[in-house]
Amino acid sequence: MSNFRTTKAPYSIFFVQIACHYAGHFMARVLPDWKIGLPGTRFSFDLNPAPWSIKEHVLVTLTAASGATYNLGYAPIVLAELWYGTRVNPAVAIFFMLSIVWIGYSFAALARQILLPDPEYIWPQALMQTTLFETFSKTDNSSALARRQMKVFFFALLGMTMWQFLPEYVFPFTSSLAFPCWVAPRNPVANFISSGIGGMGFLNLSLDWSNVNWNGSSIMKTPYWTQVILFLAFAFNCCLLPAAKLGNLGSFKHGLMSNNLFLANGTAYPTLDVLTPNYHLNTTAYEESGRMYMGLQNVWATFFDYAKLPAAITWILTFGYTQVSKNLQRIWSSHKAEKSIKDEGIHHQYHDRLSVIQRQYKEIPWWWYVTLFLVAFVILIIFLALGHLFIPIWTLFVALASATVLVIPFVWLYAISNYQLETGSFNELMYGYMVHTKAGEAHQHPCGPSVYGSIAGDAWYRAQYMLQDQKIGHYMHIPPRAVFFSQIFGTCMGVPINYAVIRWVMNTKGDYLTDKKTDSLNQWTGQSLRTSNTMGVQYAVLGAVIPLILFCLHRFFLRLRIDLWNVSIFFGGLAMFYGNISTGDTSAIIGGYVVMYWAFRYHSEVWK
Repeated sequence: MSNFRTTKAPYSIFFVQIACHYAGHFMARVLPDWKIGLPGTRFSFDLNPAPWSIKEHVLVTLTAASGATYNLGYAPIVLAELWYGTRVNPAVAIFFMLSIVWIGYSFAALARQILLPDPEYIWPQALMQTTLFETFSKTDNSSALARRQMKVFFFALLGMTMWQFLPEYVFPFTSSLAFPCWVAPRNPVANFISSGIGGMGFLNLSLDWSNVNWNGSSIMKTPYWTQVILFLAFAFNCCLLPAAKLGNLGSFKHGLMSNNLFLANGTAYPTLDVLTPNYHLNTTAYEESGRMYMGLQNVWATFFDYAKLPAAITWILTFGYTQVSKNLQRIWSSHKAEKSIKDEGIHHQYHDRLSVIQRQYKEIPWWWYVTLFLVAFVILIIFLALGHLFIPIWTLFVALASATVLVIPFVWLYAISNYQLETGSFNELMYGYMVHTKAGEAHQHPCGPSVYGSIAGDAWYRAQYMLQDQKIGHYMHIPPRAVFFSQIFGTCMGVPINYAVIRWVMNTKGDYLTDKKTDSLNQWTGQSLRTSNTMGVQYAVLGAVIPLILFCLHRFFLRLRIDLWNVSIFFGGLAMFYGNISTGDTSAIIGGYVVMYWAFRYHSEVWK
């Protein structure tokens, strides 16, 4: 649901983690100790096998996380129905969403042995969840420290939950506190610079948690250096906006902070009028309407959106090469050891305590991932062959090939920074080039780029989520095969519910998403959907060059820690669209400084 909103504070998996701890203990006390057999089979299970354990707690949480994570497949389904009047069959929609998730899970195998067992890669969110699991485990053993930690946690949780009702429902005014606007309420320049709703958001504070945490990070679990980079991107954006509005940065002056398409006079572009019934370009109508224009902020956001991809690849080839190459050597050594010593896996190549413990469990065999991939691949091929998903079959192979290249560098970045790079614009660019050829001329439906982007994007997004949950299993000594099963089971339960939520949003909020009604808080804007529907064709080589320059400087100035100046994160921050809501970034860096720098460095006991 949050992906239809401008800003969001996603429903936290920590709530499930807390709730299932107490629900598990309650059910262990009240459920009868019965053995349930499945009729006609030899399979059976215990209704109440034993006291609630920490391993059960972890597996239930991972199952819920796999089912609750958003699915990129929502975008083409919603776009097709709300903007172009084409309703995707519910069965096709559900199995499409399942398939792209399973593609991503199978792609996790590409990076698993490189990034999972190595203790150098901490996976910040996995580490935070592990800390909470350990605290619950200690409370079960009557640890005084754990009880104090849980009291602090619950008081903070109660306070934040109650507080969120203030900016969201009681005092919407507190979601954007624009002090310069208070001083000069009738000054249009001051209003533009300071307003957090439709303006730059400079010196603007927000007390709305969804606004504070919407920029791709969380101040409570993202490393401070990542938060600083994102804030610098916001500050640089604040320098570009006045130059665009008040200066001569661009020639098109309309819709500066809008992600819609425009005519030359600044009015909305009649997109449907320039398309034929078969969704091809009507050249006569296009010549009458004229060229399409984008707001300047959307233009440079698209530019940096492309630049961050070569930046991420170049960054791992420079700053990450040494560690990744060592891990590849360990994988090769493990492969040779498996031939001579039975059951010796990748964990035998690492000698930290966690890897030693994990050696007792059987590894996930490669054929599990291959089988998962083949099932998803066959489903997608069938849907494409029947014409249900707007794209030609051959583009599926390109999507999978491009995702194969991006999985390792993107997951590597997430493992060290807790920052997730988005690939939507680049994928749509690639698709646009492909279908404007003779081979793709019959597949130019406007929702095609979104279908292609869903497949290519989820191939790495879901790989990242799967590896993050498997890292939690690694920290908590859970058998890898049990973690794998819990993730697949959670997906099978979660995707139908996800589709039901999509239907509810379209039925109840569709008028807001299509501008038939106006949301006073600029929340139900469908911002990411509009961006998906607007993308033009551009590209950048800037991203591939800057990491090389910084790497050379890093070799000579080690004390400057240039290895933390990650330009792919910086470009990702510049690629964010701030047109609807730009408040929260100043509040976020203040909160991040207090939590992840001041408390960590000067009050480490409190921070722990």
